[in-house]
Amino acid sequence: MATETSPPSKTPAQLPSTEEFVAVSESAEFGELRRSYRSFAFPLTVAFIAWYLLYVLLSNYAGDFMGTKVVGNINVALVLGLAQFLTTFLIAWWYSRIAAAKFDPKADAIKSRMEGGA
Repeated sequence: MATETSPPSKTPAQLPSTEEFVAVSESAEFGELRRSYRSFAFPLTVAFIAWYLLYVLLSNYAGDFMGTKVVGNINVALVLGLAQFLTTFLIAWWYSRIAAAKFDPKADAIKSRMEGGA
């Protein structure tokens, strides 16, 4: 799914002052954007790291379990290792959808206001 964005403007954007940056960083709108991002990204990051560490620990300390054949020469270690790749791609896909729907519109509104567009 391609996103349609306009080409960069030829005129340089007006840079906000330090006071404007501080005011925006303390605003409720920016706080909500930061909260919604953190409530999505942090738990998912912790869950994925835990899943990865589980795989590493099982590989180191549960060799018999990881060597259990599932089908033919495919064992549990291979299935879980491939699941690591699958979850990585699923998380990236999910994040891109959430970011496009929730984070980007809020960030674009703040950015346009900071650059003098609103």
